[in-house]
Amino acid sequence: LAAGLTGHAEVVRVVFDPRKISYGELLKVFWENHDPTQGTRQQEDLGTQYRSVIYTLGPQQQAAALRSRAAYQQELREQRRGDITTAIEPASDFYYAEDHHQQYLHRVPGGSCGLKGTGVTCPITPRG
Repeated sequence: LAAGLTGHAEVVRVVFDPRKISYGELLKVFWENHDPTQGTRQQEDLGTQYRSVIYTLGPQQQAAALRSRAAYQQELREQRRGDITTAIEPASDFYYAEDHHQQYLHRVPGGSCGLKGTGVTCPITPRG
């Protein structure tokens, strides 16, 4: 896995109730809380498994994710930031990681997450 040859991506599976939080709100949080311009890395973590990706469930989520990427890219350009490298793809099979890869920050108090946003606000309408 560390060699980045498996094709997997380290992801967070998000299960949500759209009556309590919209998909648009989740997209806004996604864009603002990591740097989607880093290609196959997130801060000090390097490899294809660290790429930025959104896996969608259905055409509505796909369209919303594509719209949000375009809107955020415009904001990044205005702030002279890089191009978004985030892939947006239909979801396929999901596999949980081994137990020793679960809940890292809970198991390692003071451990580093490494995720940092760009500081640029995502302009999408949260209820979208």
